[in-house]
Amino acid sequence: MKKMSSAEVRQMFLDFFKTKGHTIEPSASLIPKNDPSLLWINSGVATLKKYFDGEVIPKNPRLTSAQKSIRTNDIENVGRTARHQTFFEMLGNFSVGDYFKKDAIAWAWELLTSPEWFDFDPQRLYITVYPKDNDAYELWQQQGVAANHIYKDEDNFWDIGVGPSGPDSEIFYDRGQENNDVAENDPENYPGGENSRYLEIWNIVFSQFNHLPDGRFVDQPHKNIDTGMGLERIVSVIQDAPTNFETDLFMPIIQATEKLSAQKHYAQNSEDDVAFKIIADHARAVTFAIGDGAIPSNEGRGYVLRRLIRRAALNGQKLGIKQAFLYQLVPVVGKIMQSYYPEILQQQDFIQKVIHSEEDRFANTLSEGLDLLNNEINSVKQSGSSILSGQAAFRLFDTYGFPYELTVEYAQEQGLSVDKDGFSAEMEKQKERARQARGHQQSMGSQDKLLMSIKTASQFIGYNNYSSDHCTLKNIITNDQAVNQVTQGTAQLIFDQTPFYAEMGGQVADVGVIKNANGEIVAQVEDVQHAPNGQNLHFVQVQAPLKVNEQYRLEIDVAFRQKVRRNHTATHLLDQALRNVLGSHTHQAGSLVEPDYLRFDFTSLEKVSSQQLAQIEQIVNEQIWKEIPVQTIETDLDSAKKMGAIALFDDKYGDQVRVVKIGDFSLELCGGTHVANTAEIGLFKITSEASTGAGVRRITAVTSQEAWQYLDNQLQNLTQIQTQLKVPQTKDLPAKVDQLLADLKSTQHQLENLQTKLVQQQANSILDQVKQVGSWRLIAEIAPVNNMKELRQIADDWKNKQNSDILVLGAKNGDKANLLVALNQSALDQGLSAGELIKQIAPKINGGGGGRAQMAQAGGKNPAGLQSALQLAEQLLAK
Repeated sequence: MKKMSSAEVRQMFLDFFKTKGHTIEPSASLIPKNDPSLLWINSGVATLKKYFDGEVIPKNPRLTSAQKSIRTNDIENVGRTARHQTFFEMLGNFSVGDYFKKDAIAWAWELLTSPEWFDFDPQRLYITVYPKDNDAYELWQQQGVAANHIYKDEDNFWDIGVGPSGPDSEIFYDRGQENNDVAENDPENYPGGENSRYLEIWNIVFSQFNHLPDGRFVDQPHKNIDTGMGLERIVSVIQDAPTNFETDLFMPIIQATEKLSAQKHYAQNSEDDVAFKIIADHARAVTFAIGDGAIPSNEGRGYVLRRLIRRAALNGQKLGIKQAFLYQLVPVVGKIMQSYYPEILQQQDFIQKVIHSEEDRFANTLSEGLDLLNNEINSVKQSGSSILSGQAAFRLFDTYGFPYELTVEYAQEQGLSVDKDGFSAEMEKQKERARQARGHQQSMGSQDKLLMSIKTASQFIGYNNYSSDHCTLKNIITNDQAVNQVTQGTAQLIFDQTPFYAEMGGQVADVGVIKNANGEIVAQVEDVQHAPNGQNLHFVQVQAPLKVNEQYRLEIDVAFRQKVRRNHTATHLLDQALRNVLGSHTHQAGSLVEPDYLRFDFTSLEKVSSQQLAQIEQIVNEQIWKEIPVQTIETDLDSAKKMGAIALFDDKYGDQVRVVKIGDFSLELCGGTHVANTAEIGLFKITSEASTGAGVRRITAVTSQEAWQYLDNQLQNLTQIQTQLKVPQTKDLPAKVDQLLADLKSTQHQLENLQTKLVQQQANSILDQVKQVGSWRLIAEIAPVNNMKELRQIADDWKNKQNSDILVLGAKNGDKANLLVALNQSALDQGLSAGELIKQIAPKINGGGGGRAQMAQAGGKNPAGLQSALQLAEQLLAK
């Protein structure tokens, strides 16, 4: 076996399949594009779905990749097992309807065992196959694999529901009996069993069936190969590492963490090794996730990111690291991965800023969480119990990021245990909520056999032509059937050439008409999409007969196209203006170019200020008024990159690309349609800026006539306000508004003073209503006030007056109700708690609440229950 670095292993895998005619696919963003079924890219095949389900036919059916991936479904196992990671790389080779089992098996064996490549000892390799897959069994034997090294296992069938599926073969490496953790006669002591001796290093899926919605499995029109080899696992074998964490992918991070700790050192199976491993894993995951545009938040992938950072921070504390530290590991991660992922070091400052900010935020939250934990522990002790509830442990985990095991440790120090079953039940509820939120979308669709089979050559001629008289109709599809003619209804058409732009890159498709030789309209074109083999597929409403192999005149709606291209060029200007104002780390996260407006999504941690928006708007308009020629350059992809062209939104590009150049201001790869000169845009106006999710903002804007109409509407509104306020000139409006606001503020202040005096008068009356309940002096009244703030004012007066032990107040506010409970020191000394009392009475108002032992409050939606709540308080205190 060759000794290699992780970078060398990755490159050798890709180089091997390149020699077999595969195209090397670059590692895609961890954030899925147009795939709501996935939170993260979690495998190599996840980025190739459009090829496997037949939506797109790749130029080369042989593909290979090293794909960065994230999986967090079993995050609690990270650091506790030898192989679990949240972030990992999946090496894979793929065949889209090309080679199948014979070549896939032969090449896998060659890569693993050939002295030219990995040079594994064949005697250390074992294979598992699906019992009914006799072809795979025989093909492995043809490679020289002994029968006693091939195991049949019912689990060797890959099926994710509706869509592609099929049997698979897994390859295992025998790490030797010294690594075995089960007995010789244990039923799990075999390749594929639950043991540490046989390590799975490669899975080869023979995707030959289509799983139908009715449960049947039928042959796929095109059989595919999908393989996955975990880089971390194969490197652990090649570097003879006990676990993935002792490889060169992790050890530099662990060593850097040792230096930050200054008091703890890593050793396998030591009391601190789990903390070191969690930090190393999470440092990789958050670095790459943020580099791809994810930002910590309270939902979706942002929530996952926040949880990873907080778990790392808590484990840092276990190693004695009290300050923010995770951000300091970013350059370490970047250096390890630099050979294949240079963008990490290029974005280092931004990634560090995001992580450092989140670490600081968690430091503040951590103290709140510890206060909550201590309160829960004190409540448990006061109740005489020795078990902390699973609900409390889950709340600490979900809200404050406390791992369950950390809560257990804190509780044990206080002589308590934690209800693990209760915690697990709450965790399962959360997982079910997440599953329902994702819905029932399938992760891969079924192949469209008809569209995939159409190989008709079709040329887009619409960059320079708005119409064409000589377009031959090659294919007609109606009701999923190919036909030779159609007379009415809806249809999909493919021509040998077309001026109609198919939707792509955020730009909507052209609309227009199809005419026959007599100039009569025979169809309305309502949409255009790309067919699997790349042709422009026209979706039409048929008005007169259409026949295959006849020629037609295709005319796009010119006004529609002109509006779209103005907005498209404006998005390029906006993209560069955003980078100029917000920083080079800002990048596009999506766009939509319609005829009436444009929408542009971009990454940003903060809201764009009004001053920044004005600056961005000015920069774009300056480029418009400079009347800059817009050039389109056709070249190869490498030349475009050398020119410095920006690739937008992780798009896939062919060997030949179009580069749109706007003077010295903007240079981007783009296949859309554009104006010839920026002056055609006329005017640019931003109409809104808002958040669309964690770390992603959206600008909506208009150009040309729509921009003028927007400004005209704004002016009309101002003129109306000017008339209503009786201001002579529009320029005097700001001063008039300032005056009105000052008057309003003064009036509100006077009103608040009057309300305060009224509350004080009412309080004096309420606070005289003292009754003896058991051993307690109690005031329990419904106060004639409107909100919790006024209830607290009464409570403040009660503290000063000191004429009762307990105060219970209620207030009605429309269809809502408020409750407040306050205790004096005497009541506190005898073990009463305002928080506990309000939890017991709040259900009477259909609400809930809490607070400190001294004072607590609650809100609800049943004002009619206020009197019952006060009566219940009396009953509880009378016991």
